[in-house]
Amino acid sequence: MPPVPGAAQSAGDRAVVVDVAGKVRDPGIHRLPAGSRVEDALKAAGGVRPGTDTAGLNRARLLLDGEQIVVGGPAPAAAAGGGAAGTPGPAPGGAAAGPVSLSTATLEQLDGLPGVGPVLARRILEHRDRQGGFTSVDQLREVNGIGDRRFADLQPLVRP
Repeated sequence: MPPVPGAAQSAGDRAVVVDVAGKVRDPGIHRLPAGSRVEDALKAAGGVRPGTDTAGLNRARLLLDGEQIVVGGPAPAAAAGGGAAGTPGPAPGGAAAGPVSLSTATLEQLDGLPGVGPVLARRILEHRDRQGGFTSVDQLREVNGIGDRRFADLQPLVRP
């Protein structure tokens, strides 16, 4: 019998539900086994469309339940207004129009935050990959190079 949506799952039958959007053959909501990676989500979505730039995607990253993966979206600095659905686009002057998701942001999106350059952005991504994602903005404090002052500046601009 198929699982009932919203029903509790046993430990042996856990899944992550992700929204794969953008330049894939079958965008939408996909249910994958716990422990799946971005690459698995791309396969579940029918694969990336030919010619799509995936350089901003870490295909080896573990998926988090409820996250959105945007494939082939415009580069943050090139877009005007909002980005792909659920993804804040840059506002005039390059500042993000809404909180940046620590769990799904690209290197370029993190680099665009005030006080975060490419080196610190890379450290945030590496920390995310090691820990399996961010479940709290406070975990940003664990990243080498983010002290109290920088955390205070970034806290209102990011979300887990």
